[in-house]
Amino acid sequence: MRTRWQRFKDSYMLYSFLRDPMAVTCFVILAVLFFTAFAAPIIAPHDPYNTKTIDIMNAQIPPVWEHGGNSQFLLGTDAQGRDMLSTMLYGMRVSIIIGIGAVCLQAFLGIVVGLLSGYIKRLDNILMRIADVQLSFSTYMVAIFIGAIVQAAFGVAGYDEVAVPLIIVIIGLAEWPQYARTVRASVLAERKKEYVEAARVIGLSKTRIMWRHILPNTLSPVLVISTVQVANAIMSEAALSFLGLGMPVTKPSLGSLITAGFEYIFSGSWWITIFPGILLVTLILVINLLGDWVRDFLNPKLYKG
Repeated sequence: MRTRWQRFKDSYMLYSFLRDPMAVTCFVILAVLFFTAFAAPIIAPHDPYNTKTIDIMNAQIPPVWEHGGNSQFLLGTDAQGRDMLSTMLYGMRVSIIIGIGAVCLQAFLGIVVGLLSGYIKRLDNILMRIADVQLSFSTYMVAIFIGAIVQAAFGVAGYDEVAVPLIIVIIGLAEWPQYARTVRASVLAERKKEYVEAARVIGLSKTRIMWRHILPNTLSPVLVISTVQVANAIMSEAALSFLGLGMPVTKPSLGSLITAGFEYIFSGSWWITIFPGILLVTLILVINLLGDWVRDFLNPKLYKG
């Protein structure tokens, strides 16, 4: 009997992936970015959270190849004297955590609502109207509302401590209707099939039918949405930080780094904004390209022979 690893090695998914240079390249780049982000405490030359090692006199030092550069700071320093390379690695880790956390929350809420709405008719109208109301509010409106309440309740110092989970909740609550509508559409198609009727005949409960039989057959579109939504969540965090509603300056993310350096870009300290911007664009691009490959692979209309 073949193991799961052997079945995976012989699968068409791996065969298709290895023969797509763009997908392989994007996967390698994404793996390197993830590794450097989560290994930042080990590989980063400086700790941007350790105020004892930060000297304001080192502020706005240019990259090492520019005139006035310092070999201790390969990509220069920001306005607070923090090493840009180290701050970018730590900031990318925060952005990735927010992106994945927000998508997990979106997927959980959307799958639950979509399953209930698609399978239980009397709940369909209520849940879809709630989704419509949610879609009428943008992520930024939700962020302003919740952020103002949290800052009033905990103060600025308290907001710094809860910023990451708060942004995850904000983005997650703002984007779950996309999952709900997609799952509902899949459930409406699946509930009419013979295997669901057979499950009803043998007396299985609605909960078991929804979670054990229908849900696995609706996960393909959810996977496609998730790859795109991770990139969207990271972009939303960057946009919120640019508007002053995201991560505080003391806890850098790619978005807050871009924001912190924006006022210096025309004064000559271009690297404070440009380097995090390039890293953010690269991260978003490889995630989106991988998402495109997943979408094409899971599209039943494309030839897979």
